[in-house]
Amino acid sequence: MSRVGKQPVPVPSGVTATVSGQQCAVKGPKGQLSVEVHPSIRVSLDDNQLVVTRPSDAPEHRALHGLTRALVANMVLGVTDGFRKSLELRGTGYRAQLQGQSLLLNVGFSHPVVIAPLDGATFEVETQTLVHIVGIDKQVVGQQAALVRRVRPPEPYHGKGVRYVGEYVRQKAGKSKV
Repeated sequence: MSRVGKQPVPVPSGVTATVSGQQCAVKGPKGQLSVEVHPSIRVSLDDNQLVVTRPSDAPEHRALHGLTRALVANMVLGVTDGFRKSLELRGTGYRAQLQGQSLLLNVGFSHPVVIAPLDGATFEVETQTLVHIVGIDKQVVGQQAALVRRVRPPEPYHGKGVRYVGEYVRQKAGKSKV
């Protein structure tokens, strides 16, 4: 049995979960999410818990079992608490600001870079060098963070660029005089 897949997903109070066929939907205080479940995997609602079951121990079913349970758990967590990714800008003159809903980045180019938010993600700028991406869908929040980081990934010699908060960037040695 999958260690992840066999655990039921508790549905907290204030959250409504519905399962109809292969469609699993969750509605909570922050919004509504749904996922299409693989035809061989079953999701059922028992005693305020979502239970994921698989038909056999085939490798494909084992993989889908844990995946489906993780997707359902992330939906429940998203509509109750939401998800947040934090990015920091390191470099002289690097800064971020909001321009309406979009994020305006000055990261060493001759022009500022404007990034529009994906559906389901919003930007929060805490300081000029600290940006938060907030949303209820974990995949959308992670994708948006990756798109922002891709503008100027951290370089290995000075560490300048956009990085996740807490990310370790291994520094390389520069030129050596012989």
